[in-house]
Amino acid sequence: MNTNQTPGTAKKGLFRIIFSRTGIILLLLLLQIGYIIGSIHYLEAYLPYIYGALMVLEAVVLIYIINTKGNPAFKMTWMLCVLLFPFVGVIFYIFVQMQVGTRFMQNRLSTLRIETEPYMQQDPEIVKDLWASKSANAHLSYYLSRQLGFPTYRNTKIQYFPLGEYKFKAMVEELKKARNYIFMEYFIVEKGHMWGTILEILKEKARDGVEVRFMYDGMCAISMLPYGYPEHLERLGIQCKMSNRIKPFLSTTQNNRDHRKICVIDGKVGFTGGINLGDEYINRKKRFGHWKDTAVMLKGDAVQSLTMMFLQMWNVEERRPERYKRYLTPKKTELRRGLGYVIPYADSPFDNENVGEEVYFHILNHAKKYVHIMTPYLILDNEMITTLTRVAKSGIEAVIIMPHIPDKWYAFAVAKTYYKELIESGVQIYEYTPGFVHAKLFVSDDDTATVGTINLDYRSLYLHYECGVFIYNNPEVDKIEADFQKTLAKCHKVTLVEVKERSMLTKVTGHVLRLVAPLM
Repeated sequence: MNTNQTPGTAKKGLFRIIFSRTGIILLLLLLQIGYIIGSIHYLEAYLPYIYGALMVLEAVVLIYIINTKGNPAFKMTWMLCVLLFPFVGVIFYIFVQMQVGTRFMQNRLSTLRIETEPYMQQDPEIVKDLWASKSANAHLSYYLSRQLGFPTYRNTKIQYFPLGEYKFKAMVEELKKARNYIFMEYFIVEKGHMWGTILEILKEKARDGVEVRFMYDGMCAISMLPYGYPEHLERLGIQCKMSNRIKPFLSTTQNNRDHRKICVIDGKVGFTGGINLGDEYINRKKRFGHWKDTAVMLKGDAVQSLTMMFLQMWNVEERRPERYKRYLTPKKTELRRGLGYVIPYADSPFDNENVGEEVYFHILNHAKKYVHIMTPYLILDNEMITTLTRVAKSGIEAVIIMPHIPDKWYAFAVAKTYYKELIESGVQIYEYTPGFVHAKLFVSDDDTATVGTINLDYRSLYLHYECGVFIYNNPEVDKIEADFQKTLAKCHKVTLVEVKERSMLTKVTGHVLRLVAPLM
């Protein structure tokens, strides 16, 4: 029997989803919604009183929304929902605000941050040197360290991978060297060559006594992996968790997906970036033409932050205390100045900080010559639009590479609604003609870059668990910029003429969907 085979097959296709456990979950969710709406029929005699109370409640909710903290785009979307669908909109907003699960996640993640804080301490000598090198980045370092617990490191070698197949090859090599532990956290895992190869290594390492922990997002259970896949991996000696399982009850926390991609080996080597564990990410399976993706490998002190990020998510539902000291990165005594500064950072929907967006804003606001961006999605809030246009109008070269072949037509339709305003302000937009861009990177002024999992859309910036690496004065920044230029040579520049010649259907669809963009 092939050990890569698992009990049952992943549910694929609409027919299979309907008659699967996923279909049952979706049915139960729909029944809950139907029950809420259907209950109105039994209250028909009291409708005048209900309508009056609803109007008062609608006004109260609208006033509350206006005066709450948060992104104006989200507030506008909620206000639109409440005004267009008073009963459903009001009830749903109250339901969202009263979520017990949200408060639990906030409290639990806060506790875990306190637990890991002793292992995320900032070296003051590094900050002192950073102030002398570039004060703006020292301010960012202060924010990430003091406010969120993500220190700045030196003594860290970085290797940039311009394609998924390169990262895959390096990760396989490093996994084979594991002696103590392997931690892996991914958004998408799909059976195929990539995952099959990695799984064989994980099984072998588990048999050899290496501690292997594997975590993937619960959305995989819908169409990619059997629902009981964690139990299957456990029988192979691999500790496994499905992060944020899809459950048959209404909960807003199910909207907060674990979009991180982290691999840590022995605390010495760490990987992150846009590349999931599926064959399209290494161009072994064609879905949307050539798949352009990026990642970085860290070796050295900064790996410890990736380790602690993983352990924080792993322990959300754990009751047993974690033995963090067992997984610390061996520190180097010498200060290797030539490797520059590295800040691994994470973003959570429950920390009241938009970390990914703040890093992006920082790069844009402090650019002197250029900012070059790759992103698969372009669904922007007003602050990001204002910043991008201001940068371009200031004479700084702002270039965005987007996919030419999108994976989600509706997201692409919304993205195109921003093209006219951005291009008119001087932002250059290119589309990658060979296929799909899944990379999430910013590079600026030949000295600063960030590579990670964070898209330029509302879901990544506000709703998902994400991570990235901020890089300053490291030789790999030059390689990131060189890869950007190489990619740019394969792109088509979008012009205002093209934007204006789009079909009326595309324009209308995009602008209608833009009204609910914060929910996409």
